[in-house]
Amino acid sequence: MNVFTTKHALQKAISAVREVNSTLGFVPTMGALHEGHLSLIQTALDENELVVVSIFVNPTQFNNSSDLEHYPRSLALDKTKLESLGSSKILIYAPEVDDVYGEAISTSTFDFGGLEAQMEGKFRPGHFDGVGTVVHQLFKIVSPDFAYFGEKDFQQLAIINKLVELTESPVQIVGCPIARAENGLALSSRNTRLSLEEQGHAAKIFAILKEVKQKFGTKNANELKEWVNHQFDNDAVLSLEYFEISDEITLKPMRNKQPNTVYRAFIAVHIRDVRLIDNIALN
Repeated sequence: MNVFTTKHALQKAISAVREVNSTLGFVPTMGALHEGHLSLIQTALDENELVVVSIFVNPTQFNNSSDLEHYPRSLALDKTKLESLGSSKILIYAPEVDDVYGEAISTSTFDFGGLEAQMEGKFRPGHFDGVGTVVHQLFKIVSPDFAYFGEKDFQQLAIINKLVELTESPVQIVGCPIARAENGLALSSRNTRLSLEEQGHAAKIFAILKEVKQKFGTKNANELKEWVNHQFDNDAVLSLEYFEISDEITLKPMRNKQPNTVYRAFIAVHIRDVRLIDNIALN
């Protein structure tokens, strides 16, 4: 399985193997691949004749330099995991920063209509402009028909859909279900930074979300937020950053339950300096 480190080499390879009227799927990742990524890639393989997987740790979406520095990087292992899928339809794009951004790294500014101001945007200023910048660049490089994103980063998925609308990109976004470990912990590259004991503690995150889903029919948003906050009051391992119940479309916090509106619960939790996010549909 070949790894292409420049966009020109990748585009040449795509042109050489892509058949007329075939579709090209794209799965952008930052590497440290896990079963969640592999499930996205398998879906892309099932639905397209050719799939590009990018492995690129994007500097413009990190507002915490320590998080960028410690983000796991394992290209050789990632390649082995992709080869385990047993497909000749995968092309790997693993560029250096200058191949994506040119000589100077710069971040574009987008009007995401307020989607960027909620939850993650409140705690990670500039994050979604960085996400939009790199995804737009990658779309221009790869020119996919379909791009696959996991629902674990549900706010990011909403942002990407808005980005496609803003830039009039000819790509269809496909959202895929959250992949979880046996204990319910949402799979994430950051999980590799947790000990087995810490991963056990982190299972509490999804357990709380499931309880919120059960309580949603009888409790209002304030009561649920108070209950969730209380679950972390005396927790020596997990620290709650935020919990929010939001409209799935606008991502605005729920004040009073409205008819014909779909709601989702979002949460961010820290274990030491490792930040974990998760979400669940409520109705």
